Amino acid sequence: MTATTAYDAIVLAGGAARRLGGADKPGLSVGGRALLDRVLAACRDAGRTVVVGGRRPTARPVVWAREDPPGGGPLAALGAGVRQTGAEAVLVLSADLPFLGEGTVRQLIEALAAKDSEAVVLTDPDGREQPLVAAYRAEPLRRELALLQAEYGSLSGLPLRLLTRELDLARIETDPLASFDCDTWEDISTARARIREHGNVLEEWITAVKDELGIELDVDTRALLDLARDAAHGVERPAAPLTTFLVGYAAAKADGGPEAVAEAARKAAALAARWAEEAEQSAGAGGPANPAAGTNGGAETG
Repeated sequence: MTATTAYDAIVLAGGAARRLGGADKPGLSVGGRALLDRVLAACRDAGRTVVVGGRRPTARPVVWAREDPPGGGPLAALGAGVRQTGAEAVLVLSADLPFLGEGTVRQLIEALAAKDSEAVVLTDPDGREQPLVAAYRAEPLRRELALLQAEYGSLSGLPLRLLTRELDLARIETDPLASFDCDTWEDISTARARIREHGNVLEEWITAVKDELGIELDVDTRALLDLARDAAHGVERPAAPLTTFLVGYAAAKADGGPEAVAEAARKAAALAARWAEEAEQSAGAGGPANPAAGTNGGAETG
């Protein structure tokens, strides 16, 4: 394999979310976007993306799969997902990774291509392996899943370590927040608070607007800010001109009529309302915790 090897992605979006009171975790909003959609954006280059879990609206098309029985755990979900893939490399992700970026995904796929190992897993800031932020060679993955199925009669309820201990693993370190997962309401509050920190909020907002409006254009936001600042002799609220630019671009893509402008503006306004609602919820939940404390070793998706 080469560093440009095509890959398929499996996103595990099941689980009971017990520590969230049974809430629909993949659908929870962070920065105005569902957790699942944030993960799907990080692996947008996958040839095929399989989501294992209950069907729901998503920002881009995916293939749906379901473990049997539903709620059988991450290993059973992985077994259901891999049957829908065909690439030599398979990226495996949990659906609750708000800070996972395309750069981390590229690192995993490139490391798998460059190494002789059967899988490459991300390690968290404490050095723990994250098997649900990892890239696997498809053939060894299918082989070990089949052997576990034969040995135990079912993959349901089996821990992920039964799989990973049989594979030749390589490990990489990257952005310390890439493996931060959301298992509790405190984790959700922490993720929402960090996105609003200075240095993060503008990029997160513009990314969310582009996602909401279906725009794939890579915008040089800093250049646009400089232009807007020069034209307006100083911009006090930089999100405003950038948002209106994206609304105009989305409207132009949709033939540019008055109805298109109104619809794009409605979507952006709805996104802004969700941001405001999250700010109120975060204010009532107390101060944020350390984001790195939310990792759980990748062994639980529920």
